[in-house]
Amino acid sequence: MIVTRMVLPPDISPEARVAAIDAALRPLADAARAEQMQAYLLNRYDFLGLPAPVRRAAVVELNRLAPADAGALLAVAHLLWAKPEREFRYTAIDLLRRHVRMLDVSHLAELRELLQRDPWWETVDGLAAVIGAVLHAAVKRDPAVSAVMDAWVVDADFWVRRAAMLHQLGWRLETDAARLARHALQLAGEREFFIRKAIGWALRDYARWNPGFVRGFVDGPGAVLSALSIREACKRL
Repeated sequence: MIVTRMVLPPDISPEARVAAIDAALRPLADAARAEQMQAYLLNRYDFLGLPAPVRRAAVVELNRLAPADAGALLAVAHLLWAKPEREFRYTAIDLLRRHVRMLDVSHLAELRELLQRDPWWETVDGLAAVIGAVLHAAVKRDPAVSAVMDAWVVDADFWVRRAAMLHQLGWRLETDAARLARHALQLAGEREFFIRKAIGWALRDYARWNPGFVRGFVDGPGAVLSALSIREACKRL
């Protein structure tokens, strides 16, 4: 498969950038692979049929160039989100992650809006990583800003709750362990698979850096977690 790479001028508009991304990705569509990808997500969404390495290689220069400002960055993300095929959303997530330093906590509401549009685990988790990166930078200046996740973790939308549970992934020893445990206990009674899995995943990630805390938690107050959550949490212990 031949990948055509395109370079954008620095003053490109969001609309022109998205058109260039579309022109780079759409000719690479693979109908047979698209059918497999659709089946993997229970035939909920349309796909072009592009594996991540092919998709990323096709737009590497397009994503490398920083948008003019945070507003332009989010405008591109919204335009990509409006396209029917999921690969455009994955490209938006890659772009947001690459230029996440342009964002701050004032943009969390807009990121949440994207998260709640046709959500499934792959887009929610991708945006949770963006949200987590924004918060990770912000809490170094003001630890109180993490309290926004205390509201998200009790939100009516379980996808928002999942993002709250996962937002500290990769924070290593900078993880707020008390908040991690508190959120896990707040969600402990939920029957939703994606919440139970997220609890275990968040704890498992932290166990890489502080296994004693996670072991003590699941043997103590965390014993009320579902078997799935505990099993996931203990995979690294």
